[in-house]
This record gives sequence, C-alpha cells and structure tokens, in this order.
Amino acid sequence: MANILVVDDELGIRDLLSEILNDEGHQIELAENAAQARAARGRARPDLVLLDIWMPDTDGVTLLKEWSSSGLLTMPVIMMSGHATIDTAVEATKIGAMAFLEKPITLQKLLKAVEQGLAKTVVRKPTVLNAALLPADLALEAIMTGVIPPAPVDPGLQAMQSFLLEKPLRDARDEFEKAYFEFHLAKEGGSMTRVAEKTGLERTHLYRKLKQLGVDLTRGKRGA
Repeated sequence: MANILVVDDELGIRDLLSEILNDEGHQIELAENAAQARAARGRARPDLVLLDIWMPDTDGVTLLKEWSSSGLLTMPVIMMSGHATIDTAVEATKIGAMAFLEKPITLQKLLKAVEQGLAKTVVRKPTVLNAALLPADLALEAIMTGVIPPAPVDPGLQAMQSFLLEKPLRDARDEFEKAYFEFHLAKEGGSMTRVAEKTGLERTHLYRKLKQLGVDLTRGKRGA
C-alpha cells in the first residue's frame, strides 16, 4: 500500500482517481490547488504524486519546478492534462516528472503509470521521455522531432511490418489483429478472461472478434 497525493482542481477527477486508487489498496491524499499540495507534501510525504498541469493558482509545472529547486522532489510525479503540448510534456519531464497522462485518463493507463512510478526511485532531471506513457500523437511527435529516440526494431518485426505495408489496408489490419490476439492467447495460456482484460475488450466481443479473424481458440491452451 502506498500513500498517493492527487492534485487536481476538478472535483470529479479527484473523486474518480481517489476511488480507483483506494480500490487498489492505496492511501489517498487530495489537494485541489498548489497551496493544498504544498501542505500535503509536507504533512504526508507521499510515495507518488499525480499532478494536474492546469490549475487556477499555480500551474503544475511551476509547482514541480518549485519542488525540484528546493530539494522536495523526492517522490515520483506523474503529470496530468487534457490540453498539454509536447513542449509542456518535455519541460515537465526534464524538470523531474516521470510520466505524462492525457485526460480523460483510462483505468489501464492510470494503473500502469502508478505501478511503474511506485516501482522506481526518482531519477532527477531525466533526459528522455517515456514514450509508452505519452498520448499517441505526442509520442509520435516527440519521436519525429528527436526528443524521444525511437526504440530499436527487431529485424523479424521490421520484415513483417514491410510485408504488411505492401497489402491493402483491410487485409493488413486483419493479419495484424490475428497475430496480436494469437500472441496474447498463447501468453495467457488460452484464458479468454485474461486476454479480455489485457486487450480491453468485453469477453463476448473478444470471442466474436476471434471467430471473425479465424483464430484457432485451442492453439494457446496449455497442453493443447
């Protein structure tokens, strides 16, 4: 169980994040502005902070700078915003934020970011962003502009991508989706429940999708 500080001026966001993280067994401290966040930081010494960028009194990036310059950035900080640009995300990460979440925040991305944040010690002023935790459009722009170096590409994967790119879009998409679901079925031992959780699909929808793609449902089962 961790002590997590949630800083956001929107009551609905605070309540939602608090409910989700409480269900995960964490202790939650709430703040609706920078002043309350400062007090909570000094009082509770959180293990992790979820910090909104746009707030009425002091914005999240300014508060992050304040903590960094005063030696108080001793915990992982995950920035949140619905309107941030790549420049804002890069600036926050250079100051010391470990990740960026775009609103509306999905349950899967929230829990993944929190898990990764709690598993890591704070790295002061990292030089690169974590592309996996950026929104797709910001991550792509960051890679294109050189802010995030593209990940090394496996030669086999690169060959498969080239093969797919030569095909009509519908055929390429179907082949990719079939390979994607076959991978997860094998990884989860054929468990439809776990594959549904991993892929974010309802079990009934997943089953229909697999039948449509012609996926062999017995292939991934242990012992099959």
